[in-house]
Amino acid sequence: MKGRELAAYANGVAASSIPGVQWVKSSASTPEGGSCVEFASLPNGDTAVRNSRFPSGPALVFTCSEIEAMLIGVRQREFDHLID
Repeated sequence: MKGRELAAYANGVAASSIPGVQWVKSSASTPEGGSCVEFASLPNGDTAVRNSRFPSGPALVFTCSEIEAMLIGVRQREFDHLID
């Protein structure tokens, strides 16, 4: 059962097919919901990310370590060159 559960959360799975999660969007998102990503905690401890403009579209799934590495990079301004 656990193997099937983890396979259901593979990268690219339709975000709308992940049951029982609460998607959270930044308060900095526009009122129309555009220009933002949403995050959801998964039962196995991973985090799913989806595009708020396409909530039924694909979700990317990251481990806690991957999310932590990204946040450290953001705090250290490693990605500033990607922002216009």
